[in-house]
Amino acid sequence: MPRKILGVIPARFASSRFPGKVLAQIASKSMLQRVYERASLARYLTATIIATDDERIYDAARSFGARVVMTRADHVSGTDRVAEAASAENAELVVNIQGDEPLIEPAAIDAAILPLADDPAIVMGTLKKAIEDPREVTDPNVVKVVTDRNGDAIYFSRCPIPYMRDGLVGRSPGPGSPLGRRPRPASGCGGRGLRAGEGARPTPHRRRRRAE
Repeated sequence: MPRKILGVIPARFASSRFPGKVLAQIASKSMLQRVYERASLARYLTATIIATDDERIYDAARSFGARVVMTRADHVSGTDRVAEAASAENAELVVNIQGDEPLIEPAAIDAAILPLADDPAIVMGTLKKAIEDPREVTDPNVVKVVTDRNGDAIYFSRCPIPYMRDGLVGRSPGPGSPLGRRPRPASGCGGRGLRAGEGARPTPHRRRRRAE
């Protein structure tokens, strides 16, 4: 197991659909605090930090005892923010933990870590789960992933992929369906791979789909 595995929670205030979402209160605690507390229970993380570009989030994180760092405001994605925060930490593995998942399972974070820790040839990975609600297939807020037989990701999209000629109305995709997977809220990356991608220009696909 690598000696330093860093969890980074990117958090911004200017969410397009719900500004200030990470500071929304859930049973007397902010969403961000609940994510941080859940992430801190992960077995294999050696440190967890919050990365933000907003003083309100910075102050809120400090108030509940979290490590928090300020980052640039011009990042186009959470992954870019994670890369900046991780650049000063010299971690062997970095885990990007979404800041709007207050019920994230610590075991899910550990599951994202283990394949990279066991196999140095894996540069980056993310979790996926079966889609159980058919409505999520056409929901653009739910990113879908197609993988090959080895579990390697081929394509991410907000649209239903692959195209189902006979449709999917009224039935669940099911765990065995090729149209039944969505990424989970934690992804891992080797420190060198994350640094190599930092500052890279978004591809046309990434700009169109707005999917990391």
